[in-house]
Amino acid sequence: MTNEAWGKVRETLAKRIGKNNYTSWIEPLRWAGLTDGVARFEVPTTFFGDWVSRNYSDHILGLLNAEGHPVGRAEFFVPANSPAPMPTHTALAADKPSRVKPSARYRSDDDLPGATLDARFTFDSFVVGKPNELAHAAARRVAEGGPVTFNPLFLYGGVGLGKTHLMHAIAHELQARQPQLRVLYLSAEQFMYRFVQALRDKQIMDFKELFRSVDVLMVDDVQFIAGKDSTQEEFFHTFNALIDQNKQIVISADRAPGEIKDLEDRIKSRLQCGLVVDLHPTDYELRLGILQQKAEYYRQQYKGLAISTGVLEFLAHRITTNVRVLEGALTRLFAFASLVGREITLELAQDCLADILRASDRKLTIEEIQRKVAEHYNIRLSDMIGPKRLRNIARPRQVAMYFAKQLTSRSLPEIGRRFGGRDHTTIMHGVRKIEELMTTDSQLSDDLQLLRRQLQT
Repeated sequence: MTNEAWGKVRETLAKRIGKNNYTSWIEPLRWAGLTDGVARFEVPTTFFGDWVSRNYSDHILGLLNAEGHPVGRAEFFVPANSPAPMPTHTALAADKPSRVKPSARYRSDDDLPGATLDARFTFDSFVVGKPNELAHAAARRVAEGGPVTFNPLFLYGGVGLGKTHLMHAIAHELQARQPQLRVLYLSAEQFMYRFVQALRDKQIMDFKELFRSVDVLMVDDVQFIAGKDSTQEEFFHTFNALIDQNKQIVISADRAPGEIKDLEDRIKSRLQCGLVVDLHPTDYELRLGILQQKAEYYRQQYKGLAISTGVLEFLAHRITTNVRVLEGALTRLFAFASLVGREITLELAQDCLADILRASDRKLTIEEIQRKVAEHYNIRLSDMIGPKRLRNIARPRQVAMYFAKQLTSRSLPEIGRRFGGRDHTTIMHGVRKIEELMTTDSQLSDDLQLLRRQLQT
């Protein structure tokens, strides 16, 4: 049998199993020859070969025989790592496919269907400050690979605060410390896509076996499965199965479990049974530390490029949205200065980053107001938007409503939605109450002045 004959078989397979399955599982196969009724194929990984053996051997053997090439079995092997063939699947009707568990095959991220880890996101490159020190410490503990007292670890916070960075750092550290561990990192969207694909291809048992065989499961942006009933069901059972096996789970989201709309209550409860850590918005010191680290890196890239004193402090003070915007601004600044051959001065920064600076000046979110007020009054953010009516919670909530009305352009109904789905009349009452009290309550008046300064800097 020649490569040309195998090419005809592949064409037929593409029509039979669909383009996506063909591209993923058949195209990477390399024909290695036919000897004594055994068709041999080179595969990139042992897991890949096992998967093809269990799911597509019947198709391959049937088509080879139909082309006039008597084949009784197929062997799949990794030429660089294993000269011996993998378990085989014969063409006899009485013979059952080899059911080697994926857990015996996984050894690295290359073998697992997860997202690619970013080499830049390590613990060494993560700048620690007061807003993220607890999250960093918890991530470090999980990354050590030993027994932990909390499972799962749930990280939440706004865009660009370091959730994904910490998750990648955990995966990198675990792989470095314990290469034998099966660490799977992927987004909630990828989890959902693979689940839907398994349903479509009638391979749901393989999907279950795959996700229940890992040692550490890390799912990013879990809020995206909210409202997807079937995906939530499977995620719940996968979560329970891993917890029962004492396997570590790390989850991230843009808000606390109890605040994710349309997420099933049983999943919220499960997510809250471990350690839930909030990554707070960056403060000035943390932003400056991030800029200093990034600037040192760029000094190595742009030799001879000088940066004036005060530029980094200026950027840390003015750009408060998130770390991604901050780092992007510095990247643009160094690139621009190198192209025009000028020193990075305060004037150059103001000209080069005018659009970013304008955007930073006018953006203050309701979430930032809620967090700042909650920190000031030492209450939990979940209580701020929750149903509790205790005075020590209701008054800060009204203060946050007042600032949301005064310092943002959001409508009353929109503000109400951000405060746990409250009616706009409740927001109006809260705002009026603060306006009345601020003229008679000197302590409240002082609090409002302090909070206003903090929110507007």
